[in-house]
Formats: sequence, structure tokens, C-alpha cells
Amino acid sequence: MSKRYLTAESVCAGHPDKLCDIIADNILDACLRKDKASRVACEVLATKGKIIVAGEISCSEKIDIRYIVKNVLKQLGYNPLKFLIYVYVHNQSPDIAAGVNTALEARNGINEQYGSIGAGDQGTMYGYATKETREMLPLPLVLSHRIVKRLDEARKGKLIKGILPDGKAQVTIEYDDDTPVRVKTIVVSAQHEKNKTQEELKQDILNNVLWQCFEDFPFDDETEILINPSGRFVEGGPAADTGLTGRKIMVDTYGGLASHGGGALSGKDPTKVDRSGAYMARYIAKHIVWCGYAKRCEVSISYAIGKANPVAFYVNTLGTGIVSDEILTLAAQEIFNLRPAAIIEKLRLRNVIYSDTAVYGHFNSCLFPWEDVNKYSEFRKAVEKYVDREDKN
Repeated sequence: MSKRYLTAESVCAGHPDKLCDIIADNILDACLRKDKASRVACEVLATKGKIIVAGEISCSEKIDIRYIVKNVLKQLGYNPLKFLIYVYVHNQSPDIAAGVNTALEARNGINEQYGSIGAGDQGTMYGYATKETREMLPLPLVLSHRIVKRLDEARKGKLIKGILPDGKAQVTIEYDDDTPVRVKTIVVSAQHEKNKTQEELKQDILNNVLWQCFEDFPFDDETEILINPSGRFVEGGPAADTGLTGRKIMVDTYGGLASHGGGALSGKDPTKVDRSGAYMARYIAKHIVWCGYAKRCEVSISYAIGKANPVAFYVNTLGTGIVSDEILTLAAQEIFNLRPAAIIEKLRLRNVIYSDTAVYGHFNSCLFPWEDVNKYSEFRKAVEKYVDREDKN
């Protein structure tokens, strides 16, 4: 048996980076409500007393960005009157728009179904799934998300008095080989009012957050629990730490416990494969694990800007597969259409409420279409076909 420790973190909705992601995705939602064909690449910076929104937005109707920013600040527990809001937005580049509107294949006279829209950028997107939790995500990440979500709920519902919007959590799990066996360390940092003592805060978080979050995988007497290990945490949010969109991509995806191509998700419309490609890669990886073909699986999809078909696709079962990675790759390519237009249609990406994805992870809710496994039967048949073909050869 091989002992190892894996760690992942998550952050509260009021964390400066998450604040920026939530603002960006609320702007995207507003654009898509007005115009389903909107093109959005929105970046947000939050610092002391200032919110800066910049990027490229093409929408047929006007969006009140300042109103959206103020509303998000209020929802997350910040006073909008304490922030100046600056907006620097222009239309999507006509050169990028031309490549996305008419894919390279269509420009070369190849007329394929879903082949008209090109990828909005280049890059490699990764999807991952594991059997270790019902969410099919790494256990340290699932537990970290639970803590910060519960912390946010405790603040909003006044279950814990004197805590403020900023906060984060981190969990370290001890594994024997690939099996999680115990909780090694829990770290929680919560912003609080100046008159709240550290001892009071620790008891409140232990009794009203941690016990509830670890019911199905309890911590033990030897678990190290660190609550506000830096001590006083009164000044927080953008006043203490400048926030940016896309700076919590590990929190958004797999906690750093799987590969990541580096592209952020929030603030981007679904023609941007940083987002849609990542969702499709997760959708495929989840099907492979759900079908029992692997205990863990990583899927990679690579695109070129302006081209509809991916330039590379591969399934890696990380040594846990019961059929070959090559067969799973062939079957997945047969069943799942990887062109951006097909992904947008299959996963209903024009109708998703993206602000719901911006906090506690993009793969942490069964309500997201890419978390479904509705092509289970078709995928199994395709795999069996390729296995039979290999056996005959």
C-alpha cells in the first residue's frame, strides 16, 4: 500500500477573485438573455474601492453593466456605494468574429453538419472524472467546496454572527494507493468583524460548518484543524486583496488534481472553447467512468482558432481502464460531436445560467447539462463494437 496526501482548496463567493468571476458571468447571462448569439469575453478587476470591467462584448441590445456590478456586490455582502465602477468594453474583433462565424472547413468548401462555426480560440481543454465521490470529483475538492458553501450560507442566514464575505478553505486527504482513508488537515479562513474573538470564531465554524460538511467522511481526533491560522482577518475582500477573473481555475475545475490547459471559464460565451470544450471534455470523462470502463479518466481536446473540428482528441484512463484507451478514444469520437456548434446544441449552452457555475466549481451540480450521462447506452454500444472488432482481429 502506498500512502500519499492530496490537497485542494475552494473559496467563498465573496473572495475577490470569485467576486470578479461572478460579475463576469452575470454580465454574460445578461447578454445571452437579450441576444442568444452574443459574443462575450469579459474580464473584471476588483481592488480597494474600484471595480474595472473590460473586454469584448458584441450584443444586439444594450446591457447596463454598472447596474449588474452593483447588484452582484450587494448580493455578496459588499456595499456598492463604496466602489467606483469603470467600464472599458468594445465589440469583438471583426477578424476573430469572421473566423468563428465561418469555420475554416466552410471557407474551404467543406459543408458538414455543425461545421459552420469555428472555435473561438486555440488551446487544449481537459476533462476529468473519478469514482472516489458521487460527484465524480476528487474528494479534497468536494469537501473544500462544501465548507465554503456552508460558510456562505451560515453568513447569509445569520447562523454564524460576525462573519464577512471573504473566506476560503483547504482540505488534505490521506490516500492508500487511490483510496481515500482519512482527513489529514482542514484549513478554514473566514473574514470577521473586529469584535469577534478567534476562540468564538473557531467554535462557531467547528459546530456550524465542519461537523455538517464531514458527515459522510468524518475527520478524526488526529485531524489537524486550522481556523484562521494567520490570526485576525478583519480586512478582506478587494480592499485587502485585488481580485481578477480567471485566477481560480483550479477551484473551478479539479482542484489541481488533474491536468488543466490554462484557459479560464468565466466571462466567456460558449463559442470560446476554453469553456465549451472544457464542459464537453468533462461530459465525456464522466460517461467513461459512469459506464465502468475506468476508475479515473482524463479527456483532452485541442482546437485551432477558426476551425470547427478539433486538431487532437485523446482519452487517458490513467492505468485504471478495463478496455484500451485507444478503443475509448475511437468510441468517444463516434458518439460525441466535438465541433463547437454541436457542443453548444447538445449541452444547451445558450440557455445555461452561467452565474450559477461561477462559484463552488463548474462540475459540482447535477443541474448542469454537462454533468448528465444521457448518452450512456450509445457509448456502451460503440465501445462494445470496437472491442468485438479488436477480438476478431
